[in-house]
Amino acid sequence: MLLAVLSAALLAPMAATTPSTAATKTPGTAAGKTNRQSMAVSITSITPDVPSSLTTQVKVAGTVRNDTGETMTGLSVRLRYTSQKLTDRAAMVAYQSDESLVPPNVANSSNVLLPALEAGASKVFEITVTPVQLGLPSFGVYPIAVDVARFGAPISTPQRTYLTYAPPTPQKLPRNRLAIALPIIDQTHRAENDNFIDDKLGPQLTGKGRLAELAGIAATAPKKVTWFVEPSLLDDVQALSRKHRLKSKDQAADPNAAQWLNSLRTALASSPVVATPYADPDVAALAHQGLDGQTATAIAMGRQVATDLLKRDVSLTTNWPVAGVLDPDALDLLSVAKVDRVLLNSTNLPPQPPVAFTPDAVATLDSVQGPVTALVADTQLTRTFEPDSDAPGSIFLNKQRFIAETAMIAAEPGQTSPRSLVIAPSRRWDPNPTLVNLLLKTANRLPWLTLTPLDSLKPSKAPVPRAALTYTGQDRKDELSAKYLGPLKNVAEKAQLTALIAAEPKPHSDFDAAVLRMVSSSWRNNTRAGRAAIKLVEGAVQAQMNKISITGADPDRLRTLAGSNGPVPISVKNSIGETIALYIDVKSNNPGLLQIDTTPVKKLLTIPNGQNGGVQVPMNATTSGDATVSVQLTTRNGLPYGKPVKLTIRTTGYTGIALVIVGAALAVMLAAVVTRVLRRRSQRRLARAAKSRESETV
Repeated sequence: MLLAVLSAALLAPMAATTPSTAATKTPGTAAGKTNRQSMAVSITSITPDVPSSLTTQVKVAGTVRNDTGETMTGLSVRLRYTSQKLTDRAAMVAYQSDESLVPPNVANSSNVLLPALEAGASKVFEITVTPVQLGLPSFGVYPIAVDVARFGAPISTPQRTYLTYAPPTPQKLPRNRLAIALPIIDQTHRAENDNFIDDKLGPQLTGKGRLAELAGIAATAPKKVTWFVEPSLLDDVQALSRKHRLKSKDQAADPNAAQWLNSLRTALASSPVVATPYADPDVAALAHQGLDGQTATAIAMGRQVATDLLKRDVSLTTNWPVAGVLDPDALDLLSVAKVDRVLLNSTNLPPQPPVAFTPDAVATLDSVQGPVTALVADTQLTRTFEPDSDAPGSIFLNKQRFIAETAMIAAEPGQTSPRSLVIAPSRRWDPNPTLVNLLLKTANRLPWLTLTPLDSLKPSKAPVPRAALTYTGQDRKDELSAKYLGPLKNVAEKAQLTALIAAEPKPHSDFDAAVLRMVSSSWRNNTRAGRAAIKLVEGAVQAQMNKISITGADPDRLRTLAGSNGPVPISVKNSIGETIALYIDVKSNNPGLLQIDTTPVKKLLTIPNGQNGGVQVPMNATTSGDATVSVQLTTRNGLPYGKPVKLTIRTTGYTGIALVIVGAALAVMLAAVVTRVLRRRSQRRLARAAKSRESETV
């Protein structure tokens, strides 16, 4: 195996002379002392990218810079090589990560001598060799390096890379299908619909701004590259193109916003485009914290917004979960929302058992709604689109790595048919346009690759077995937490009420987009700012709800029930901006003192905007005094709208008192009449008795 050779016998002669193990003595330096040597060498091009014959002239060009602080003489640039090709992709990883692995041979006949190089000065070089001079025997990936020597001793860290040699092969190499998925996704920038919480979006839309550069890449990319676009980003840009608010302060429209949106729309007009759910929600967190309905809402809203703003059909049946990982709960939630393809990280769905070759990128998962296709991104290929260095030559080195990786995959033994490969950089990447454009052009012309849209990849007839979805404790910890999402549940419920209270119920409230922005995965690393944004949304929702109110709801204000029974009016004021329909539910808090007849208030009450509406509520009092009733507004499906309001009812009992008074008066009058009658009867008896005595006397 080449690595064993490189790391043992072949590298042994270099161990004593590489800068990492020995300092190089400069002539004139006192005995026992050394000068710190620093010569920087970088390779900037190899042409052609892939030599195809033994006699093809290969030109290796680059730059040497003298960082020693003094003039250096006796310098030469050397090409180091080996005729033993790397055996597999694991060997490439080891070669890439271990700086001590340097090809042992020196192409002496191709050395480039440099004139005296002053401190800080640079010099370009070009080394020309052929595969036959390097002893390359067959198709494969070969490690090469360039270093700087002084009087024959190396004094620089070798610049290592790959040379892919591709002469005609006895067996034609398969053209593997390569799908490249590039994201246009950003941080959430708004809370309420017209209120921005930061001013970071505008600078990204012009010049060398991240989003401006992404739109530029989209304009020149091959039309088979698939783009993942986040709809709320498009929505944010459109809001920025109009008058808006920034932290509740009025702002003028940003002219760059409309220009960027138009340029992106044009760039993506004929490319495959997939929309993320609106605001790129943290689906796994929603599944685990009981906010399942938000995922379906985000998908529906994402489709509508992306279609409207890009002015074309946009698919949402493919989902790219946060960090490319999900668990069965999140998968089921997506499948219920009609998602049938997911783009995953290779750590989330590894081969089981592990294999020594590159497995096909397409696999099948089981969900509650049936099979779901999994598209697994290749980690090493993806890294070539995400350089971790801005050092000179890094763009070239990534290109050489990309060529070598794809060639190694094509040459892996046992292939009988083309395989599917997927590249998917991190969702909020900050790309280097020069590198990305170079890699896309390179991918489009390599003879062992065929660029293809992501949705064209199909499961293999003989797929590699894969483990179940691997969702780690760290993955769970990375989710938006219950502490973060808990307060949002109440906000979401209130927001939905503002839609249900409408005379014509709406499937979505005016605050659905704002709520979805609060469950965005972009808050994972910034929950403090997310909580502040949630409070803004909560305030806006409550202010909207307060536009529907019970009039005269002052707890110190008394309402009088004159008599033992009668109607008490309850009125509702509507300032919400549209006609509403609701019920008024009234309950006595003192049923021993006051009873309520709810029959008249069971009718749906419709109130136009800007008007009051109400009902007469029949009440019965058993005695005089103060009693309270609770008035609750409800939607047509019985959900409480706002908090119940307590009203105080003062019962006078005047009707009963009046009856007592009248009864007493009648009793007095009756007593007087009876007395008069009895008196008259008594007088008559006395008169008759007197006459009788007179008669007897005569």
